[in-house]
Amino acid sequence: MDSSAPSVIIIGGGPGGYEAALTAAAAGARVTLVEEIGLGGASVLTDCVPSKALITTAEFKARFEFAEKMGVEFSEDDGDPATHEPLLEGVEAHIDLAGANRRVMDLAAAQSRDIRAALEEEGVRVLDGRGRLLAKDTVEVTAADGSTQTVQAQTVLLSTGASPRVLPSAQPDGERILTWQQIWGLTELPEKMIVVGSGVTGTEFAHAYLGLGCEVVLVSSRDRVLPGEDADAAECLEEVFRDRGMQVMNGSRAESVERRGDEVVVTLTDGRTVTGSHCIMAVGSVPNTDDLGLEEVGVATSDSGHILADKVSRTSVRGIYAAGDCTAVMPLASVAAMQGRIAMSHALGEAVQPLRLGAVSSNIFTDPEVATVGVGQKELREGAQGINEIMLPLAPNPRAKMRNVHHGFVKLFATQGADVVVGGVVVAPSASELIYSIALAVQHRLTVDQVAQTFTVYPSMSGSIAEAARRLHTRED
Repeated sequence: MDSSAPSVIIIGGGPGGYEAALTAAAAGARVTLVEEIGLGGASVLTDCVPSKALITTAEFKARFEFAEKMGVEFSEDDGDPATHEPLLEGVEAHIDLAGANRRVMDLAAAQSRDIRAALEEEGVRVLDGRGRLLAKDTVEVTAADGSTQTVQAQTVLLSTGASPRVLPSAQPDGERILTWQQIWGLTELPEKMIVVGSGVTGTEFAHAYLGLGCEVVLVSSRDRVLPGEDADAAECLEEVFRDRGMQVMNGSRAESVERRGDEVVVTLTDGRTVTGSHCIMAVGSVPNTDDLGLEEVGVATSDSGHILADKVSRTSVRGIYAAGDCTAVMPLASVAAMQGRIAMSHALGEAVQPLRLGAVSSNIFTDPEVATVGVGQKELREGAQGINEIMLPLAPNPRAKMRNVHHGFVKLFATQGADVVVGGVVVAPSASELIYSIALAVQHRLTVDQVAQTFTVYPSMSGSIAEAARRLHTRED
């Protein structure tokens, strides 16, 4: 590596950090990446990748529950189909949670190894340890054995992520009272899982454990689940949860969580109690910015401890950038990665487009999934003007019928007059895949006519997106 090349040091190897490292290395910089828990960070090792893998396991099990409706019968042998005898009525698929969690952790570890291989192939130097700012161009790295070394660079990127928020009155013990990073050690399926918190994380885990076969109670302090999401989507998902046997306790704020032997007791602020075998605390997260040297160097933070960064990821100190959940931007892996790439392009003098949050698509991995992009009902409630919307149920869609889909919809938002698509919501199986076409429309300011006139496969779920666009075009303002 050319010693005259620009130098970069990155603290944190999650999506923001490793994507930034790859971008900087491709641009010819000398890059050092410091990571304490493993490449991929919490997103890969304990959060995003494992949770979605566990949800996939629950969804796989669910296929057996409606197999008979699809005309599928199970047999005792693989001999002549004419001699097959159906298995006993009432046979059920059961989850080996220890085995499922081993698979989840193996997948996470494999993803981490792949990230390391990609970084090393690009010539990135990886230091295992904890990084801390000593000066705006100097980072101290402390290894697991306590040894230290200092690294200097012209540019520093902070991408240290966030950790589960812990309440003083609900201290996790790692056995019965758990954060979402501690559940991977469970070896037996909980008899009754209480999930405190009905945001994205709490809702996803409530769905996962319900699908795995647990009795689930979801404690929500708000009037509905997913209070920050599209109201129609949240109501649809809550209806599905209740239909499948989940107890959803809206307007119920947890005051404390206490372990009593093999039980967990959640006490609500109104005095009611909920008893279960386990409890997952999903009450938000806090940025990993303590003891990072921010105050000494002069990096500004919010009252919540998040690093303040602008649309090209600059902090208040020249030469120091920040990306990911440690910043006060959207807590999404895709946003962290984009922030990291933007930071390196800006620092190294490459052409760069500032971060555009209006075109960010996100997904909640429940069944059905909830995917959103751009302008939505939240913006309309806050006073956005001149926007038409339409909601098209999925039930009449022929592919939905084939897949036994009864819940879900497509919703589009477009400007009045110009008919430019500015947002959308999809509630459906694989909504995370379907939202991409709407995200393209939002990103490139396509009109509803352009979306409607694009060929879709028949039959397909995406056909409902085109149909919604056609109906939105004919809708009167």
